[in-house]
Amino acid sequence: MKNDSGFTLIEMLVVLLIITVLLIIALPNITENNNTIRTKGCEAFTLTAEAQVEAYYMKNGTFPATLDILEEEGYLKQATCPNGDTPAYDSSTGAITADVTQP
Repeated sequence: MKNDSGFTLIEMLVVLLIITVLLIIALPNITENNNTIRTKGCEAFTLTAEAQVEAYYMKNGTFPATLDILEEEGYLKQATCPNGDTPAYDSSTGAITADVTQP
């Protein structure tokens, strides 16, 4: 008796075709939402950084001169938004602003 278990070449090609069609449908949607995700990430970073500026102020009695100081002292993991933009920081008021408009 002959054991004919396994997939034929045609079955494998059909599976690859189905996977390709699904990728063609899904990839444009993922890339469109990538900008939205990065924008929301920058908004969240701004809020977190503002809270850390306040924590630094409560501990030291002054606002940090730059956001890099917060990074050096462990208040923040990074001093830039996830999309690479550097937010504007006013050391006299502790205000942080970032351009979060979508490209």
